[in-house]
Amino acid sequence: MNLHRKGRAALVLALVVVVAMAFRVSWNALRDIAGAIGADATAATLYPFVVDGLMALALIATLVLAGRDRTFALRVLAAYTIASLVLNYVHGLVPELHGQSVELGRVAEWDAANWVLVLLATSLPVGSIYFGSDLVAKVLHHRPAPIATPTVNPEDSPDAAMNESSSDLPVSTPAPITPNVTVLPRPVAVGFLKSTTAIKPVQAIEQPIERRAVAAESTRPRGATGRVPEAARTPRPKRTADELLDEARKATADWPDAKLSAEGIRREVRTSPANARALRDTLRAERGVQVA
Repeated sequence: MNLHRKGRAALVLALVVVVAMAFRVSWNALRDIAGAIGADATAATLYPFVVDGLMALALIATLVLAGRDRTFALRVLAAYTIASLVLNYVHGLVPELHGQSVELGRVAEWDAANWVLVLLATSLPVGSIYFGSDLVAKVLHHRPAPIATPTVNPEDSPDAAMNESSSDLPVSTPAPITPNVTVLPRPVAVGFLKSTTAIKPVQAIEQPIERRAVAAESTRPRGATGRVPEAARTPRPKRTADELLDEARKATADWPDAKLSAEGIRREVRTSPANARALRDTLRAERGVQVA
């Protein structure tokens, strides 16, 4: 970033040096032209500032302005550049202008060309006043266009995706479960006949009974740690879609639109996530809220 700024500063400094040298080269020609059309010594000295100075002003306005105003500044710069080029060209063609030995008001031998050149040389100061004031006013009233910031949809943000309830997520198809079949060994037949081998009676060995501390059983019922079987569940009548919709309307009558979610409806009505999403979409459509 620092190298970029140094490069821009060097470029601007080089432009200023080139413009200053070009202004000095054009100084003598414009001063002699001004003296030839009747300007005194002071006016002839200031005349180059009128022409080349407006060119510098138009160049700065071109860098600042935009759109139609920039086009206008470019046209002013081009017009005064051509006018300065013509006057410098005439100064080179007429050697008498160098020593101020020409007749006052006579810039060229041909009358028509002399009239055009005198009109051009005398109109440049007036044009500098008009165009210079206009360019300065445009630069002072110029407001740069604001930089448009990208808009982010809050529903597409990562936080919204993390906060989305499980009922609002799309239903995924569970993967098929492959049963793991374990081959058990075949049972061996055992005879129930009495053994013919004589068995000696074995005396009972009395072992002392160890008394150990046993934790007292709690009378509080244990919570369910797994899925309750279907046979153990309390039978509940199956509700139709209209009944579910009526219950959802009553439960969410005083809810705001922002609170109307599938998870909240599922908890209030006690239904499945799929039914909760369908009820949410129906209620939002009835309220005129756009379904996401």
